[in-house]
Amino acid sequence: MTKFKLVVGFVCLFSGYVAAAPSADEQNVAKAVDQMTQAMLHKDIKALNALTSDNVTYGHSSGKIQNKQEFIADIETGRSGFKTLQMLNQKITLDGDTALVRNHFSAQAVNSGVEVPTEIENFQVWQKQKGHWLLIGRQAFKF
Repeated sequence: MTKFKLVVGFVCLFSGYVAAAPSADEQNVAKAVDQMTQAMLHKDIKALNALTSDNVTYGHSSGKIQNKQEFIADIETGRSGFKTLQMLNQKITLDGDTALVRNHFSAQAVNSGVEVPTEIENFQVWQKQKGHWLLIGRQAFKF
């Protein structure tokens, strides 16, 4: 009986570990968020184009809303850039082919040549399209 309880205990412990492990989609969304972060940091225009939907709506904490072309043009021209950029305390929630991502956006931004320390909250909506996770919406907000 003791061996049986021990086996049941290990099975319960292991099943809890498996249930807590991130799914493949969650891992892929996290990877896409990281790729977007690195693309913004390093002005990788090709990657920014590949990671954003043609219909993306990109909201800044100032209230400014941009489409894909405007968002990418700001990075490409240097109107918006970064010396450092991290997404912290990230939480991903999946619902079918949609992922909701909340994180803390921590950066040393460079806006039109002026360095601006930036600490804001970030909400992103990603959608799986043709097997790839694309950013379809983003809204930053001050806290």
